Amino acid sequence: MTSEYYPYSKYTRVWIPDADDVWKAAEIVKDYKDGDPVLHLKLEDETPLEYTVGPKSNPLPFLRNPDILVGENDLTALSYLHEPAVLHNLRVRFIESNHIYTYCGIVLVAINPYQQLQIYGEEVIEAYSGQNMGDMDPHIFAVAEEAYKQMARDERNQSIIVSGESGAGKTVSAKYAMRFFATVGGSANDANVEEKVLASSPIMEAIGNAKTTRNDNSSRFGKYIQIGFSRHYHIIGANMRTYLLEKSRVVFQAEDERNYHIFYQLCASASLPEFKDLSLTSAEDFTFTSLGENIFIEGVNDAEDFKKTREAFALLGIKESSQISIFKVVASILHLGNVEICSERDGESCRISRDDLHLQHFCRLLGVEQKQMEHWLCHRKLATSAETYVKKMSSKQATNARNALAKHIYARMFDWIVEHINMSLQTSSKQHSFIGVLDIYGFETFEVNSFEQFCINYANEKLQQQFNSHVFKLEQEEYMKEQIPWTLIDFYDNQPCIDLIEARLGILDLLDEECKVPKGTEQNWAQKLYKQHSSSAHFQKPRMSNISFIIIHFADKVEYQCEGFLEKNRDTVYEEQINILKASQFQLVADLFNEKDDVTPPKSSRVNVRAAKSVPKGPNREHRKTVGHQFRSSLHLLMETLNATTPHYVRCIKPNDEKEAFLFDSRRAVQQLRACGVLETIRISAAGYPSRWTYPDFFSRYRVLLKKSDMMSSDKKQVCRNLLETLIKEPDMFQFGKTKIFFRAGQVAYLEKLRTDKFRAACIKIQKTVRGWLQRVRYRKIRKSAITLQRYGRGYLARRYAEFLRLSRAALICQKQYRMVRDRRAFLRVRQAVVTIQAYSRGMYTRRIYKEFLLHHKAMIIQRSVRGWMARKKFQRARTAAVIIQCAFRRMRAKKQLKQLKIDARSAQHLKNLNSGMENKIVQLQRKMDDQSKGYRNQNEQLLHQNSSLGSEVNKLQKQLELMKSQQVEGGQLLSLQEELERLREELKEANAERKRMEEEHGSEKLTLQQRVEELETENSLLKSEKEELNQRILQSSQRSEVDGSSASQREASLQTELDAERQRYQNLLKEFSRLEQRYDNLKEEVSLSKFQPGHRRDPSNQSSLESDSNYPSISTSEVGDTEDAIQLVEEIGVENAAMDISLFMKLQKRVRELETERKRLQLSVDKMEELNKRKSSETRSPASEQEKADLAYNNLKRQELETENKKLKNDMNALSKAVAERASQNNSSNELQDSYNLLLSQLKSANEELDARKEEVLILRTQIISTAQLLEKNDLIDSNNVPEVNNSKEPVDKEEAVKAYHGLCESKKLLEAQLQSQARKHKDELEALHTQNELLKDDIEKKQEIINSYSSLSPEAQVEYSIQQEITRLTNDNLDLKELVEKLEKNERKLKKQLRIYMKKVQELEAAQAAAQSSRSRPELSRQVTVQRKEKDFEGMLEYYKEDEALLLKTLISDIRPNTVSATVPCLPAYILFMCIRHADYINDDQKVESLLTSTINAIKKVLKKNNNDFEMTSFWLANTSRLLHCLKQYSGDEAFMTQNTGKQNEHCLKNFDLAEYRQVLSDLSIQIYQQLIKVAEGIIQPMTVSAMLESESIPSLAGVKTMGYRNRSSSMDMDAGGPTSYTLEALIRQMGQFHSIMRDHGLDPEIVGQVVRQLFHCINAVTLNNLLLRKDVCSWSSGMQLRYNTSQMEEWLRANNLYQSKAAATLEPVIQAAQLLQVKKKTTQDAEAICSLCTSLTTQQIVKILNLYTPLNEFEERVTVSFIRNIQNNLQERNDPPQLLLDTKQQFPVLFPYTPSALSLETLHIPATLGLDFLTRV
Repeated sequence: MTSEYYPYSKYTRVWIPDADDVWKAAEIVKDYKDGDPVLHLKLEDETPLEYTVGPKSNPLPFLRNPDILVGENDLTALSYLHEPAVLHNLRVRFIESNHIYTYCGIVLVAINPYQQLQIYGEEVIEAYSGQNMGDMDPHIFAVAEEAYKQMARDERNQSIIVSGESGAGKTVSAKYAMRFFATVGGSANDANVEEKVLASSPIMEAIGNAKTTRNDNSSRFGKYIQIGFSRHYHIIGANMRTYLLEKSRVVFQAEDERNYHIFYQLCASASLPEFKDLSLTSAEDFTFTSLGENIFIEGVNDAEDFKKTREAFALLGIKESSQISIFKVVASILHLGNVEICSERDGESCRISRDDLHLQHFCRLLGVEQKQMEHWLCHRKLATSAETYVKKMSSKQATNARNALAKHIYARMFDWIVEHINMSLQTSSKQHSFIGVLDIYGFETFEVNSFEQFCINYANEKLQQQFNSHVFKLEQEEYMKEQIPWTLIDFYDNQPCIDLIEARLGILDLLDEECKVPKGTEQNWAQKLYKQHSSSAHFQKPRMSNISFIIIHFADKVEYQCEGFLEKNRDTVYEEQINILKASQFQLVADLFNEKDDVTPPKSSRVNVRAAKSVPKGPNREHRKTVGHQFRSSLHLLMETLNATTPHYVRCIKPNDEKEAFLFDSRRAVQQLRACGVLETIRISAAGYPSRWTYPDFFSRYRVLLKKSDMMSSDKKQVCRNLLETLIKEPDMFQFGKTKIFFRAGQVAYLEKLRTDKFRAACIKIQKTVRGWLQRVRYRKIRKSAITLQRYGRGYLARRYAEFLRLSRAALICQKQYRMVRDRRAFLRVRQAVVTIQAYSRGMYTRRIYKEFLLHHKAMIIQRSVRGWMARKKFQRARTAAVIIQCAFRRMRAKKQLKQLKIDARSAQHLKNLNSGMENKIVQLQRKMDDQSKGYRNQNEQLLHQNSSLGSEVNKLQKQLELMKSQQVEGGQLLSLQEELERLREELKEANAERKRMEEEHGSEKLTLQQRVEELETENSLLKSEKEELNQRILQSSQRSEVDGSSASQREASLQTELDAERQRYQNLLKEFSRLEQRYDNLKEEVSLSKFQPGHRRDPSNQSSLESDSNYPSISTSEVGDTEDAIQLVEEIGVENAAMDISLFMKLQKRVRELETERKRLQLSVDKMEELNKRKSSETRSPASEQEKADLAYNNLKRQELETENKKLKNDMNALSKAVAERASQNNSSNELQDSYNLLLSQLKSANEELDARKEEVLILRTQIISTAQLLEKNDLIDSNNVPEVNNSKEPVDKEEAVKAYHGLCESKKLLEAQLQSQARKHKDELEALHTQNELLKDDIEKKQEIINSYSSLSPEAQVEYSIQQEITRLTNDNLDLKELVEKLEKNERKLKKQLRIYMKKVQELEAAQAAAQSSRSRPELSRQVTVQRKEKDFEGMLEYYKEDEALLLKTLISDIRPNTVSATVPCLPAYILFMCIRHADYINDDQKVESLLTSTINAIKKVLKKNNNDFEMTSFWLANTSRLLHCLKQYSGDEAFMTQNTGKQNEHCLKNFDLAEYRQVLSDLSIQIYQQLIKVAEGIIQPMTVSAMLESESIPSLAGVKTMGYRNRSSSMDMDAGGPTSYTLEALIRQMGQFHSIMRDHGLDPEIVGQVVRQLFHCINAVTLNNLLLRKDVCSWSSGMQLRYNTSQMEEWLRANNLYQSKAAATLEPVIQAAQLLQVKKKTTQDAEAICSLCTSLTTQQIVKILNLYTPLNEFEERVTVSFIRNIQNNLQERNDPPQLLLDTKQQFPVLFPYTPSALSLETLHIPATLGLDFLTRV
């Protein structure tokens, strides 16, 4: 060290001892020189102090660390390592920053805050998971993550040792560590082992924890939990070992303490029905629970805790019966404590009353005999070598025996529960590794220390020895790793103290020996100790006592009282009492006391075991091992386990004894720091080289001390060597390792002083320069001002002289101009007069010439007109004559042609020529009917079993059919129809009359309303004058409306938030569904591996795809067309009523449609069967039955056509009529609208009549064809049998004509009948429409009456507003109704066109079939002709494929396709191709094909995504294609809402037959699932880069400063051999985001979806960055804030460059931006606090306070944030209602919204590249 550096110079701060605060801060006011006896100091309160210094008695005080090092995360990072520095650092972190965790080398120091902190949530676990230990703030999760990571990396078992005194928080720390393992290493299957491990905690707390004076939930036992992990590091099981349960607490508690929690929980729940048999009351009524005089704990509900205990029992698989048995045992212990033992008069014996209720309850609950238990509670058996006799016990002895029995019962029950918990946590899988969590008592010392404190301190001695050796080993490994010369460090070895306790003839051996002596006493044992160990350095005899001894432990001296040692070590329980319990009738009670070594046969072993236990040797073997021996053995086993693992240490500190939140008692803290080994760790570190810096960090921090020439060197190590050799002269003060520089204690403080001096000199130089510059600037300003004044003065004089010159010149110019103007005006006056005279003269001569020219022109016009008239007259006479001649000639020729046509029309040859072309068609129709009859027979066979179930209905229909036939035969049907027609006409007349009456009433009402409107208009004119007066009021109210507008905007924002929350819940459910689906797939794959079933089975009764991979209900597209009926019914009953139970409504409607269809089909089948039977029976009849066959054929065709078309046409007509009627009723105030309604109704009627006429013509034509075909068939049969007769017959032609005429009459008769029926139906429909219109008019009148009433009650101003509003509403409704009417008419037109196309197609197919049947050889020609005709059609944008090619299509388009294959084509090409295939399946009306293709497509996409679940490109590709397929289904669905942006050609390509709305919902859900997978993949790539890029990389070089680092940064879990963790820059992060954006854009993903993806990724970046900022102190500085703000601005710039700024992604960065600003702003005054509160609106109060607490200055010139400033911030933010979570949820996902984006691409122009291999697809 340089000679100029004096540590104890003026202004140096030191620590001096203090009786109250242990250490007190002071400052040296005078330089100290070696040999001075006094050190002059000044305390913090300015009190002077002379501190005496001596070489031996009073050494120099400890030096304080620089302020920049105060508050470090790791105590070993301090430059001066000693007790006051450690204590002060812990105090600052705990009191000022509220940080309860601090590293001390390998130890995590945890201070109990006595307050619930929000630092243990799932988001905190997520933040610490996967992080290096030194990168984050100290936390129990960091230690757990370190253990988990080392277990996975080093393949070595780990242990976490949690120690501390009672009330320090050991149990809570161990619980949180296990919770971390349960969350991070959750079980891979459904065993939920992690839940069971956590469930063991409430059970063990109930039976092993109790309230003490130091802790309300003190663990009165030690436990070591081994959590087993599989090879994949998932939890597969656990095991628990317990140590030294405090059994004495069962029978005794000190004042203000309680027994174990389970007793009070059971008493609090005694009123439950299942616990009535326990006979329990309040805990105050029982001796064992009332000794502490306080049975309650503040803030604890024993009944609620008992529910949790029972739930934990159930979760661990302990049966309800076993639980009841356990509770019986607990209750029996309470009753046993209340058993009253009465002393006899002699004092040597005692008794128990037989009426003692508590003894009865005790025996009943344990199932033992009361008489025996009563006897042996007061007697004992003594066995000698000769005989055995019974001895009475005194009252005190009996009470002790009773208490011993109670303790023994509870201990056995405790062991039984632990054993069964371990059984529940066991697993059959092989354990690969484990992590042990040791929750054990810390060093204890009380005023009276007994056997329990001795064992506890003995265990802590063993643990301290293991801790010291481990710390020493780690230090040695660090030095060897860095190749630094190793020098032996002396550290405290407590092996002599351990030997004193456990060695041969040690304290435990002598205690066991004394216990074996029949009459051994504590006094004899104490004398043996004095004699044997008086020479030991760790053993002392008290001066004033002969029954106590002192052991000097590593932590402190402890005096133990010998009283009670022997009894507690023996743990004596009388054998007779145990034997009674073994004979219990309850199996669980008997099992508690049976030894594990006993081999018990299965049924009858219980009696034999009890008999065997009567031998006196049993108890000797049972009690051979004392408690001390057992504890020593278990402790040795524990140490072997710990030595075989890598330990991690957590030392819990109790800050005060008052249990006050964030109160730090220095004396209590120092005691515990000394006892738990933290100061020993500090001492070992300080003995070597505690401060360690990597070469780059050292260079970055201290390069200011270098010269410019040294900084140019590229070898940083050599530069650091040269610098240190220059600054520190003593070479022993530092060492150079391979990667780090090691410093002795205090050297870093010296370097910091040099750096600060350098900065101070630089600051002085800067100040000097700036001040000189300021003075020069001031002088220049003064000089410039003087020059300016002079310039302005001279300028003023010059301007005055110039003004005089300008005035003189102006006077001369004015004179000159005046003279010139006067002379010019005279000249212009003369010239104007001359010009005027010339103009008038020339005009007069010109007008004379014009008049002469005009006369000549008029004469020429008259001549031209006369000559033209004469020529036209001549032409007209000639043309008239020619026309007359032509007409005469043409009339003569037409008469000749008419005469010839009449002659031809009378001949029969003309009819033959007409029918000659029909013969072949008739033959073909006959053959087709034969084929159909065969098909009908097959269908008959299939319907036989259905006919049996519906026989009653068939019989009823047959009766109706026979009745109809009889009516036809009698001819009465026509009369009835005519009568019905007359009746309908009369009803129609009545309806018309009623309608006229309603119209008249409506007209009168209309007149009154018009008058009222006129009155209102007059009032309106009056109110207009008042409007001007109200303008001022409106202006005033506008200000209030702005406030209301803000509230409305808030309501709108809240509604939007609720909508997003609802969408988020739905998408979370969808995400959960996809997770369950994935889990189902995994289970199915596992099942398929074990058992494979080939083929595919389908349930014939369930025509859905429930067994498909999609897990969505299949859509029967054949039922989609019936949705119009459903809509009509909804309109009839009202939307509100239908919405109440729309699902039930749709199910019932579907069922009704199925039944109706089935009835019609059965009716047709019956009719066809009757027709076939009649045909068979009429084959032998005369030819006269041919007419009946024709009639039957006519009826069948008529019924078939009408039944198929009647329903749709009738519904369409009713819907249209009803819509028009409603339109007319709603607008009946206008005569023009009424006329338009009548016109539309008449047009509809005429259209219906025309349609019916065309139908009848078609039916007549078909009937003629069938009848002609039958006649020809019969004639052919006659010709084949009697050819000569036919040839020789000479029947006249008139007979054939008569037959045809008769047929025509029959047909006309049927046509009239059909027309009458149709007319009747029309009249009926019109009547219904009129009734509907009448009702609507009534409703309208009522509504208008209500409106008038409400209108009259309003104020004039409100009436005007109301009338205007009503008028606007009426016009809007009119517009909407007109649009709806037009849409319905267009829809009806499309349906009719579609039906016409279907009929034309059927006719073409019929003609083709007839031609094919005529000649088989002409079939190829006809088929070729049809093919040629199809090729001539325009391409309709459809693709046809065969059903068997569906798998190949999906394999080519989905399974095997790669995004780069179609990168050069149209984006989303697979989606377009799939939709074109769906269009063709819809076009051919193949519902099965549509259903199969859509379902298979969805399943194939899911399989591809499952296979490529980590491929962003593939996920983005299928997200784009799935959303595009969804948009195509919407765009071409035919819904008007989706057709507004389509072209005319695209509207023609809409789906015709099926409504795929349900499949659109399935695709929408699939798109959401793919979106969530895309986000998951992208976040998995982004998250590892975020922290390094946003917080650690230096985007602005040389800005970030480096501080000294502690042990955790020096040797954490980072794998230094592998090069350390990967470091990412901001450019890499932005480049990755750009890659994501380009991939999504190239795949054609909608820009809105791209924006939502970017927004979600930016939220992830913000959450991860802010969470790490809140958990890392090293990045909370001004320079880090500047760096972070620059990084966020670069991210925002990237958004702007890619046109993504409007996607709300920038808003997600607002919290981290505000955090960066918070690190940069001033933090001193009240105004600064208010500015921070207004600035940080996106940060919660807890986050703001956390950042302020973490803020760390990197230089001496920066100041820490004061506690008062933080309190001021908290007071200002009290009104905020912020969530309690500190960290942001990194897994939160915004609800995704897929906006409808139609495609402008025309399907008919789509080009499919040949490289896809889709040759099997055919364009249509």
